[in-house]
Parts: sequence; structure tokens; C-alpha cells
Amino acid sequence: MLSRGAVLAGGALPLQPQWVQVRNMATLKDITRRLKSIKNIQKITKSMKMVSAAKYARAERDLKPARVYGVGALALYEKAEIKAAEDKKKHLLIGVSSDRGLCGAIHTSVAKNIKNQIATLTNAGKEVMVIGVGDKIRGLLQRTHGKNFLLNFKEVGRKPPTFGDASLITLELLNSGYEFDEGSVIYNRFRSVISYRTDEKPIYSLETVSGAESISIYDDIDADVLRNYQEFTLANIIFYSLKESTTSEQSARMTAMDNASKNASEIIDKLTLTFNRTRQAVITKELIEIISGAAAL
Repeated sequence: MLSRGAVLAGGALPLQPQWVQVRNMATLKDITRRLKSIKNIQKITKSMKMVSAAKYARAERDLKPARVYGVGALALYEKAEIKAAEDKKKHLLIGVSSDRGLCGAIHTSVAKNIKNQIATLTNAGKEVMVIGVGDKIRGLLQRTHGKNFLLNFKEVGRKPPTFGDASLITLELLNSGYEFDEGSVIYNRFRSVISYRTDEKPIYSLETVSGAESISIYDDIDADVLRNYQEFTLANIIFYSLKESTTSEQSARMTAMDNASKNASEIIDKLTLTFNRTRQAVITKELIEIISGAAAL
């Protein structure tokens, strides 16, 4: 019995290094597969960065003339000091985002601002409705504030926004039948390549504008002119917000893809070092086995 146990024990010893070698080879295979996967991801992130850089350059170039419309559209509101009365209850929020992701927290910042405003206005006893421009803003707010959604617009962000897109949003809002008293357009304002800020622009209904006390200083404004100006101003503000949001999104995506490419490079370096160490360990063990076998003979 002892001799048989000795034979079994002796027979099991040569198998242990072989089992360790197989395990190390599997580890090398896993590392190789992961290295290949991360290198492919890095190629994608670099390509997306180049595409975003080209789109960002165009968006920034188109933003400069659009800012003139955004600033000029609010001239009447500021000069006439238009404000909604305290007893007005209906408030409208227009959140500007897009349908595409992989651009950091740019959509989340707009959704967070809308959530805070909904909570504040609801506590003040006001009725709040939301219009979502882009599918991302609806996805972020649907579960908690789905009942507040009035309209939602998709297919945003695939192409550069135009004044026709803003006019379509304005037309759908006016034809929705919802008579709001005041509201705001919430968007991301472009500041630099690596910086943006969530901002908002006020909007008012025709009744609020016509009922302002200081509007009487404009003698030649009749009802039709005021209605046309209010609709045009609303379209201008939405157009300006779309341009600002698009430029901010492209710059944020470019920055996010650059960071992702750098992180992929760091992971590739660490995995390459691990692969080389593991391969060296396997080679060292094989040499030890060969030397031990030759010494035993």
C-alpha cells in the first residue's frame, strides 16, 4: 500500500507543472484577446474624435451668426420689461438635447436643471409642462416626470440644426393647444472647447406680452404685428438654443473621445506589461522543468 501510494504521489508530481503551464497559457490567451478588443475600441474612439472635431469646427462657425438672432430676439422683452403676473399658473419648459450620446454629462445637466425647476414651480402651485427636443432628454425624464411631457421631438443631432427645424418645433407648440403664460428654454451654452454651461432663455405667451405695462410705449404695434413678432421671437430663441447645444455637444463628444483614447492607451500599456511578465514566467517555468529533468537523468 505504501509503495502504491508512493507511485501515485510520484506520478502526480510531473503533472502539476503541466497544469500550471496550461493555466498560464489560458491567461496569455485571455490577455491577448483583451488587448485586441481594447485596441479595436481605441480605433473607434479615435475615429469618433476626428469626426466630432470636424463637426465641431462647422458648428462653431455657424454659431457666431446664430448668436445675433438669440440676443436680438430678447430685445423687446428686455426693453419692455415683460414679466408674467404672479397669478399666472401655466409654465412651460423646453429642454434642448439630442438623440446621440457618448458626450459626457451634457444631457444630464439639462435634465437635472429641468427636474429642479419642476420641483420648485410645483411647490409654488404652478402647472408645469415639458417639451423635449431630442430623445435623450425624454429618456432621462420619462420615468420620474413622464406625466409632464407635452411634446417630444426626435431625429435631433444627426444633422446641423436649421431655422426650419426651429420653426417646426414652434409650429407644433402653437398648434398643440396648450396656452402657457411663461416659460424658458433650457440648453447648454458653449463657452470653450472644454467648457459649457447650462443656461436658459425666457419665453412668453402672446397674452403675457400684450398685457405688459410697458408695451404701450410702442405706438405702432397692433395685434397682428405683435403676434407675428412673438412667434418669430420664439422660433429665434429655439434656433439659437439648438445651435448652442449642438456646438456644446460636439465639443463635449470630442473631449470625451480624446479621454477615452488616452484611457485605452493606458490600459493597453498595463496589459502589455502583464502579458510580457506572464509570458516570461511561463518560459522560466519551462526552463526549470527542462533543467530539473536533465539533472534527474
